[in-house]
Amino acid sequence: MPSPYRAIFAAPGTLGFSAAGLIGRLPISMVGVGILTMISEITGRYAMASALTGTLALAAAFIGPQVSRLVDQYGQRRVLRPATLVCVASVAVLLAAAANGWPDWTLFVCAGVAGCVPSVGSMVRARWTVIYRDSPRELHTAYSFESVVDEVCFIFGPIIAIGLSTTWFPEAGPLIAALCLLVGVWLLTAQRSTEPEPHPREEHGARTSALRSPGLQVLTATFVATGAIFGSIDVSTLAFAGEQGHKSAASFILAVWAFGSCLAGIVFGLLHLKGKTERRWVLGVCAMAVSMIPLLLAGNLPFLAVALFVSGLAIAPTMITTMALIEAHVPRAKLTEGMTWISTGLAVGVAVGSSVTGLVIDASGARSGYVVSISSGVAAAAVAFAGYRRLTKPAQGEEPATDGDGDSRTHQQGDRVA
Repeated sequence: MPSPYRAIFAAPGTLGFSAAGLIGRLPISMVGVGILTMISEITGRYAMASALTGTLALAAAFIGPQVSRLVDQYGQRRVLRPATLVCVASVAVLLAAAANGWPDWTLFVCAGVAGCVPSVGSMVRARWTVIYRDSPRELHTAYSFESVVDEVCFIFGPIIAIGLSTTWFPEAGPLIAALCLLVGVWLLTAQRSTEPEPHPREEHGARTSALRSPGLQVLTATFVATGAIFGSIDVSTLAFAGEQGHKSAASFILAVWAFGSCLAGIVFGLLHLKGKTERRWVLGVCAMAVSMIPLLLAGNLPFLAVALFVSGLAIAPTMITTMALIEAHVPRAKLTEGMTWISTGLAVGVAVGSSVTGLVIDASGARSGYVVSISSGVAAAAVAFAGYRRLTKPAQGEEPATDGDGDSRTHQQGDRVA
């Protein structure tokens, strides 16, 4: 491991909560694609499968920030464990309903309740922030490492979920995902020494939402469109591989996409860049949008894999930069909630993108699904450009997660972390 990454684990407890976070985050990439594969295997209905995964993502988008808000107020252990139990129980009922041919509405109800799934990545990043709040360079490396962990999950998660559901039994992928969530959250919350201190409701105006920050509004809105990219690519790739007669290859192609992002994240974490963070963020969003164009030209699986690898190179650097911007625009007492709003934006986008893509594929074929990906990329770039000035303005009111003195906190964060 390069020395900057080795250095961040010098602090006690970091290796333990990071490992637990890896286990707990595998379901991010396993549950959605697992349910998608399960339903398509059982019924062959891609529109139904994508609508169900969209329901899960949309429910998580609305419930997730509320769970994280409670975490900020009461602590991770007190909130995450009961929320995880409810989520796992809902997934279990959903699998039973799918296996036994229960009415469709029961699947959607279970998917909605399962939306209380905790944002494990936000919980881990909040622990890193507490440890390295006064060490911007180490915090940048920690965020880069966590983005790499996210991509590792997206490399192996779909392979595991699709592989289990296509070779073992249809419900196997979501089942293993639920077990990973349960184990990961329990291991994470057992580590009390690195758990961020809760901020009671009376502190720092905690009754208000972190989303009142104009900068966070821009980031969240942009990531709604970004989530639509992710959702559309998942559904389109699975359907395209099926049309090519190699449905199980979809997991490996999606893994190539995530590997591109993982590689870029590793390199990005080693860099000490200069310049404004918000400008670098806009460039990253635009790069993601442009990289969608070759997908529509893919005529076979090898070409698609190469196109997705190139597309993935823009993902992790953009996510890492997003975390730096969140710190500059969100009060310290609401940091977990602020980070979760980004996941919420992604979840809403995934819900919309996957649902629309499923309808497009059923009507016009798999390759046409990538039109949704391109359209979503253009929308993300448009929102990023429109909201750029909000990101360059100093955060107002409450103390942000990172300190600034004088100029725009966002500019300072760009100079220190970049």
